[in-house]
Amino acid sequence: MASYPIALTIAGSDSGGCAGIQADLKTFSALGVFGASVITAITAQNTMGVYDVMAVPSDIVRKQLKAVLDDFNIGAIKVGMLFTKENVLVLKELYNKKIPLVLDPVMISTSGNSLILDQTIEAIKQELFPLATIITPNLNEASILLGREIISTDDMIEGGKEFIESYGLNAVLIKGGHLNGDEMVDIFYSKDSQEPIMLKSKKIETKNTHGTGCTLSSAIAAYLSIGNNLEDSVRMAKDYITRAIFEAKDISLGNGHGAVNHFFDPKKLIIR
Repeated sequence: MASYPIALTIAGSDSGGCAGIQADLKTFSALGVFGASVITAITAQNTMGVYDVMAVPSDIVRKQLKAVLDDFNIGAIKVGMLFTKENVLVLKELYNKKIPLVLDPVMISTSGNSLILDQTIEAIKQELFPLATIITPNLNEASILLGREIISTDDMIEGGKEFIESYGLNAVLIKGGHLNGDEMVDIFYSKDSQEPIMLKSKKIETKNTHGTGCTLSSAIAAYLSIGNNLEDSVRMAKDYITRAIFEAKDISLGNGHGAVNHFFDPKKLIIR
């Protein structure tokens, strides 16, 4: 019987619709993938900032996750804002290791607000790093996870190597959207690669960058759920987010950092 490729996002809700669960589901839909969701936290936010965060009780997170995994044939999971250590442990408990897991270690919002409890950072490193197919930290998140400043492409290359060799990760994509210069550079490193792969695109002048990290990681999960390998999924996701940023660069949305254009070239829901 025919079905759809299905991707699952486990993340927080963004009331402004630019990031989090909302951005993930838009990305899945835009790429022709059916999206399911587990909400870990509720945020009060808009384009100007995050004003409050309330964690969803871990028992409810567990019930959401079990309900989805019991009923759907999930092709890939994107993990974003977990917020609490208890949510980390729920994911570890119920996760099926056969499903590709894209871990976006959400820690700081575009406006600079903390989106994680301190104890959760260590839990993610200890409990989820060994399970992840790939992690996708930005420069700030990579700096926090590695305990040192990551501010240049050389730092990113060394950091990627450290993630693989010291933390035993399968793969990492360090996002360099905040690098100085005229290019947006991401570094992809996996345990199977001899050298890091540098993914470059021209820097786009825009204030509409809210949710770029969520969108990129959920695009990787979407492409994995369709059946692409990891490197191809990363490359296609990089192309997608670059276009999504470009197509939104002249749009006015709110008074702060607006969203990217997820639907610049929407695909029909894939049937296979």
